[in-house]
Amino acid sequence: MALAAGVLTVADPALAQPSPGASRSDGHGKHADDGHRQGGDGPDGDGQGRGKQDRRGNRQRAVPVKGPVLSAGDAGDSHPPTGNGLRGALGATVQDKSLGTLNFAVADAATGELLFGAQENTPATPASTTKLATAVAALALLPAGHRIATTVVQGATPGEITLVGGGDPTLTALPIDQIRIGGAPVDADSAPASIAELGRRTAAALKAAGTTSVKLSYDTSLYSGPLLHKDHDAMNIAAVTPLMVDEGRIDPRSPDEAPARVFDPAGQAAETFANLLKAEGVTVQNKAGQATAPAGAKELARVESPEIGRLVERMLTASDNQLAEAIARQAALAAKQPAGFEGAASAVTAELGKLGVPLTGALITDGSGLAKANLIPPLTLVKLLAEAASPQHPELRPVITGLPVAGFTGTLAGRFGAKSGAGEAAGVVRAKTGTLQGVNTLAGTVVDADGRVLAFALMTRTGADPTAARAAVDRIVAKIAACGC
Repeated sequence: MALAAGVLTVADPALAQPSPGASRSDGHGKHADDGHRQGGDGPDGDGQGRGKQDRRGNRQRAVPVKGPVLSAGDAGDSHPPTGNGLRGALGATVQDKSLGTLNFAVADAATGELLFGAQENTPATPASTTKLATAVAALALLPAGHRIATTVVQGATPGEITLVGGGDPTLTALPIDQIRIGGAPVDADSAPASIAELGRRTAAALKAAGTTSVKLSYDTSLYSGPLLHKDHDAMNIAAVTPLMVDEGRIDPRSPDEAPARVFDPAGQAAETFANLLKAEGVTVQNKAGQATAPAGAKELARVESPEIGRLVERMLTASDNQLAEAIARQAALAAKQPAGFEGAASAVTAELGKLGVPLTGALITDGSGLAKANLIPPLTLVKLLAEAASPQHPELRPVITGLPVAGFTGTLAGRFGAKSGAGEAAGVVRAKTGTLQGVNTLAGTVVDADGRVLAFALMTRTGADPTAARAAVDRIVAKIAACGC
């Protein structure tokens, strides 16, 4: 197995000796998370690969290309590095004082075998690398073609209609040419559903039935439990409701990673929909209120999100907290759990256990990683990545393709720069970032100098300047990428 575009992950603090058994025997918070004002990750910008090879010194490195990240091959194409080789290659980079306390693991992505680590079984705060768990569980539970529908149905009385939230936070009021995801325009596969189109379809159905005046209500009964995340700040995340437009952003065109959010996303969505109906010549008699749609109500119109794989890619590339909580609830519904924070966390944890992912010491309480209470060992993160890269689990591949590319896309666009000391790994590494106050994590994949795909997870807790800590992590990953050991 080989990567068409390498993947890398940010590392974490002070490491010493490899853990027992980590060597190969021949064979085999609140600080901004990459831009966010408080916990969670946000893009530092975006960039596009050129799809060509670039030669630096004697080493040919891959620059991000469009298309599949994983190409044909098998574990026999190359040999993984040894634990002693990795220890020598990393050297003093893991002793950088900016890292504070470091837990980390490096594994062979083809087999999941741990190659080298320090405190790799010790749980640490994952921050937004929690999204890896959310993504793997959701893709395992849901069919590949799963889409999230927003519908309009007939209400309880004649002349009444109900807008029903299905859990799609990406439903948009923007025209398609104004939509940007991670700074890039959308294509046919990634374009979100349009509430304007839902309005047009609803108006057409009503007029066909001879109706031009309606009473409107909206249904948010799909979710249960608290609307607000325990670390809700109305910037990194809005209220979590199954009905919202543009993720509850006050300005859907804002380039901010943590934009201001509306107080009542569901009410705003209903108001937006009512205005769209009026523009289509349908009179809305009232201000919409909440109501549960009648069981078996006739559907008048619907729009659907992109497929779950595209939603996972969007979530990981941009470290989208709102979308992460929605995807976690889709997993809960598939697992027949209540669609709230608790039910979603239970569904994700249970599904990871079924996949054989080690969960000793792990505690998952949300889908986004905003919660400081979350705990995940580095070994669990590399096992998640190995499962996603495995030929036995093609349904999990969007986890790999959705990882930001170092120096080019998503939350890694502004990292691995020329002055970071890790510039040689730009374009080679794909990884999920995670940042809370005092916490910097990076977990992803990388192709080493011998062409072997490795999975890594670096988890730090430090009081150092976050920019310095992230640069120190990046330098560790660059050493892993350069290793032919």
